[in-house]
Amino acid sequence: MPPAPPTSSGFPVPDQEAIGAIAPSGVLRVGINLSNFLLVSGTGPGGAPTGLSPSMAGALAEALSVPVEFVTFPDPGQLVDTLATDDLDIGNIGADPSRAEYVEFTAPYCEIEATYLVRGDSPIATMDQVDRPGIRIATRRRAAYTLWLDRNIVDAELVHAESHDESLEVFVSDRLEVLAGLRPRLLDDAERVAGSRLLDGRFTSVQQAIGIHRNRGAAGLSYLEGFVRWAVESGFAADVIEHYGVRGLSVPGPTAG
Repeated sequence: MPPAPPTSSGFPVPDQEAIGAIAPSGVLRVGINLSNFLLVSGTGPGGAPTGLSPSMAGALAEALSVPVEFVTFPDPGQLVDTLATDDLDIGNIGADPSRAEYVEFTAPYCEIEATYLVRGDSPIATMDQVDRPGIRIATRRRAAYTLWLDRNIVDAELVHAESHDESLEVFVSDRLEVLAGLRPRLLDDAERVAGSRLLDGRFTSVQQAIGIHRNRGAAGLSYLEGFVRWAVESGFAADVIEHYGVRGLSVPGPTAG
């Protein structure tokens, strides 16, 4: 079981306006992305997801004094689409500007580095050598790091796949020059692709945050910001990461405000 959330004296106490904005039905409906094994570590005895993302949602529901309902999705794109229709109360998802038309995000409660995998005999040695003509980058469609690539890659070609496993398969079978992904997953991939190596550094970091539909009003987002600040500064997020033994997640420094 994850660490028990602190008592109600630990996190900020919401007022009725905040509760009504975040969970108007009296149940907190939370979108959970199952495809990120760093954030969802497994399932509990009743089949509910476990890990950092569900633990954050459970603690928030306790703070609001409402039950929690996990609504799971196979990928982040479908979660964002549903959150944008206001059919969820919140979504635990990577914050990205392209997702902000309908969704507002808190500050992050954890970060994950995104980097590149190349073949052992590749002439690419540094990050700044990737975005060049003739370079093909395999990447997962609609992942937060791919959204960054969509905005920032100029000369290289992005080859989108529906899942990270598919992007790895394309990288290997079509002998693409680069595979993009989250560092912890690419470390596993490097063991599967003989001679491959990760580039030093990162091209971006995926900041996991709580998203809420823009029409919910300022009171809801304001409370969520305070809740995430508590999760970071109290050590709750770090404690959950340690409990599940997750490698590759880092907790940002204390948020301002």
